[in-house]
Amino acid sequence: MKILIIRHADPDYENDSITEKGKKEAELLSQRIAPMNISEYYVSPLGRARETAGYTLEKCGKTAVTLDWLHEFDRNLIIGNNGERRIAWDMLPENWTSIPEYYDKDKWTQVPVMAEADIQGGIAYVNDGLDDFLSNHGYERYNNYYLAKKPNSDTIAFFCHFGVECVIIGHLLGISPMVLWHGTIAAPTSVTTIATEERREGKAFFRLLSFGDTSHLYANGESPAFAGRFCEMFTNKDERHD
Repeated sequence: MKILIIRHADPDYENDSITEKGKKEAELLSQRIAPMNISEYYVSPLGRARETAGYTLEKCGKTAVTLDWLHEFDRNLIIGNNGERRIAWDMLPENWTSIPEYYDKDKWTQVPVMAEADIQGGIAYVNDGLDDFLSNHGYERYNNYYLAKKPNSDTIAFFCHFGVECVIIGHLLGISPMVLWHGTIAAPTSVTTIATEERREGKAFFRLLSFGDTSHLYANGESPAFAGRFCEMFTNKDERHD
């Protein structure tokens, strides 16, 4: 089984839609995805993901099922005495990198600021939704791998968001989402591919085949959007700082 995790196109967050650049990206993405033999399409309930998916769905004559747990992972934290609010995947390096628990897949949600925001509840909602989905598609979670009850070679597409993408990958591979949120980036319309490996009959684990692939943009002379990244140098005033 293969899962394609596709981030929405360049976002217009204020209107929960995509920009003019995003529309170009979504069209180029559709040219790549529509010809593929994808069994099922699923989409986040948010407009920017649905609009992005629409280009592919129209081209291939398919529809998508909305999954609420594919919603962006957007729980706010309160950090510091000044009441500063930050989303968990936008924390400043000095606020998390010195705390060993953040690197532990089982302990990071127990850090006080995370516990106060009930980040564990949000993570469990995504993980439980994912595991229920996989169980319905033939793979039942057992400890930290999956029992291949009805193994298959289907390809499934998720149109969603970077934040929740890292939660999904973290759950499947046993990695703290904090490391993925702050140490990787899946650019708008990027395609991440993860697939099962059943080396012993009935026992499957997932392997990341590619992460954040934007080759469909480069092949057509379109640079990936900057959304989700921060300034490469502090003096780059035209790039995002906060």
